[in-house]
Formats: sequence, C-alpha cells, structure tokens
Amino acid sequence: MTLSIRIDDGAPPYEQVRAQISEQARSGALPVGYRLPTVRGLAQSLGLAANTVAKAYRALEGDGVIETRGRNGTFVAAAGSAAERELASGAQDYASRARRLGVTEAEALGAVRDALRAAYGD
Repeated sequence: MTLSIRIDDGAPPYEQVRAQISEQARSGALPVGYRLPTVRGLAQSLGLAANTVAKAYRALEGDGVIETRGRNGTFVAAAGSAAERELASGAQDYASRARRLGVTEAEALGAVRDALRAAYGD
C-alpha cells in the first residue's frame, strides 16, 4: 500500500488517506482481505496524528471499503458489497424524489451529471 499526503493539496489529510485507500481497494491494488496497517502505524509512517487516520478508517468502514475484525485488525472488505447497496438505495431515493418533484427524467439525469462532475472534478 502506497499513500502520499500532500499538505499543499486542498483536501484535508484524512480525506486524502480515505480517497487513496478507497481507490486502491476499488482498483484491486489492495486485494480483498488485505490487512491494513494499524491506525498508529499508518499515522506514524505518514507523519499524521492517529486521530486523522482513525477518522479516515471510520469513513472507509462506513463506506463498506474496509472492515475491522476486533483485535485481528482492519482488512479490505469484499468488493463493493455495502457500498453497492448504499449506492443503489441512494439512487432509488433520488429517483423517487425527482418523480415527486415533477421533474423530467432528462432533468433528473442532468442534475446527477452536474453533481458527479462537481464531486469528481471533471
């Protein structure tokens, strides 16, 4: 696992850690079952506070990217399972709300495209 934190980057360090681990897990660079470093170990190697890494790990666990197995450690979770369920649920909620608001399918898709461009910087 290779992470690099850039202080001059506009994103907070915990978000950089979260995004890089998430991307490496999604791309397969970190395979399912890969054991991640401890919070303290990763914090020390990156020169960050342990709370910063802990915040990133909590967000990753909430996203379903990693799972903590108590004293056994933290591991890359099965690809997408929880994240895919959450994404599908959010999409269904959005579609239902767009329909209730009376917007067309094209308008709803346009709003999603705009939000994705803003989130991914494209």
